[in-house]
Amino acid sequence: MTTLEPENNPFAVEVPETEMRRGGLNPSVRAWIIANEYNYDAYQRTYYLEPKAKLGEFSAMFIKQVQEKMIAAINARKAKGVGRN
Repeated sequence: MTTLEPENNPFAVEVPETEMRRGGLNPSVRAWIIANEYNYDAYQRTYYLEPKAKLGEFSAMFIKQVQEKMIAAINARKAKGVGRN
C-alpha cells in the first residue's frame, strides 16, 4: 500500500475513502494497493506491530477486487517481489 500515485500501473487499486475508514486509516489521504507487488523480508530483521493495537479491516468486496487484480498480475507474469529490508 502506498500514498504515492502510481503511474500507468493497470494493477494498482485506489483505496476508497470508506475503505480507508474501515481500515483505521486517514480518509483524507489517497492511497493505492499495488496488486502486482509483494513484500519479502528476512524474518530475523523484520518488525511487527503492537500485538494489542486496534486494527481495522477492509470489506470483503474490496478485498475481492484487489484479489482479482493480483490474479491478473500473476497470470500476466507481472507480479514481483519488493525487498523491504
